[in-house]
Amino acid sequence: MEDLKDKKVLILGFSTTGKASAKYFLKMGADVYISESSKENEKNAKEIEELKSLGAKIEFEGHSEEFIQGSDFCILSPSIPNDAEILKRLDEKGIKYFSDIEYTSFDENNKIVLITGTNGKTTTTALTSYILSKKYSSPYCGNIGLSPLEYKDKNIDYYVVEASSFQLYYSNTLSPKIAIFTNLTPDHILWHKSLENYFEAKAKPFYNMDETKYAILNYDDELVRSIKDKTKANVYFFSLNEQNIKNCIYLKDNKIIFDKEEIIDINELQIVGPHNVQNAMCAILASLILKVDLKDIKEALRAFKAIEHRLEYIRTIEETDYYNDSKATNPEASIVAINSFANKKVVLIAGGRDKKTSLKDFVSAVKEKISKVVLIGEATARFKEALANDGYMNIVNSKTLEEAIDIASLDKPDVVLLSPACASFDMFESYEKRGEAFKNYVLSKK
Repeated sequence: MEDLKDKKVLILGFSTTGKASAKYFLKMGADVYISESSKENEKNAKEIEELKSLGAKIEFEGHSEEFIQGSDFCILSPSIPNDAEILKRLDEKGIKYFSDIEYTSFDENNKIVLITGTNGKTTTTALTSYILSKKYSSPYCGNIGLSPLEYKDKNIDYYVVEASSFQLYYSNTLSPKIAIFTNLTPDHILWHKSLENYFEAKAKPFYNMDETKYAILNYDDELVRSIKDKTKANVYFFSLNEQNIKNCIYLKDNKIIFDKEEIIDINELQIVGPHNVQNAMCAILASLILKVDLKDIKEALRAFKAIEHRLEYIRTIEETDYYNDSKATNPEASIVAINSFANKKVVLIAGGRDKKTSLKDFVSAVKEKISKVVLIGEATARFKEALANDGYMNIVNSKTLEEAIDIASLDKPDVVLLSPACASFDMFESYEKRGEAFKNYVLSKK
């Protein structure tokens, strides 16, 4: 990259991305201007003071001409809508803008292992980073937590990057060493305007890749599989069914197989469910491509535990297992969790702030796999009506999450599963706070 000393760098959004980007560019000697459209929040007072002390200029409640004019380039927070007026202003002035991931990639493309998809990104990212760490310096970053700019100039071997569709929309030239596409289901359609646009945003890096790169695709997802015909990268597939095709890792008789060799029996994994088998396959392929020793891969797979709030095992009380899947904020994610417990008696705790998406497939999964549903939050009425209209009547309403846990426990099921299929904001500040409340109450039970 060019010398950044005295360059004017505009950062849109006082977000995790924005703050990390500001610190990096300040360290590199740039003049940093942070512009945020919302009001100043007292919770950010300490961070605002710190950034100002480092030399950043910060404004809230708008994007002034003073901050925009003369900027050499702009880093966008991923939450900025793609039709935002500020982007039109930047275009009119010829100011280029990028995601923090794309900026990192300008001189580090061959160090990026990218994971995208609708579901499974975070677990796949964390597991891939965990396995690669047996041989490399390979921190996870991106949508999972820290900006990749936090690690720039720290002599790491690989950035293991979780990338959302928003981040990839603003990453036109990104061409990672390895790119993984876990799956695709409808999500963020209001932002992208259509499912096709949503898919294309996620597929963009694969189209940029050449013969020196590696694409890992879900063979069982027809749309994801179709990327094979649009990328020049070396393509590897993963599948839950045996496939007689080149470069495909698959499941047979509960064993993960690649190149005719058994990698691991899935019963040895501490993460549960078919979706986590797919996540493990992705991580295995990336690690094999980067020549991690198979012995180290197996050892890491056996040791890795679920990420917090993602089908996270909490404890067993009187033969009932309690799982926290608070991150399941849409019906599709809850279906994945529901399908993870074959031949088990499962009581599901669901509900929260309703995203108003279709409940058809969710209801079908509940009817087939769930013995009772305990509903909480604003979505209770619609969820209850959808279930009852399809003949499912074993439903109980609850006013609090703690009461819901007690009700679910009364049946002494094999599993009590919190997988809300809704956002948390009616009762909790975030899905993390909801998951923590579930965990704390379950851990307090005698």
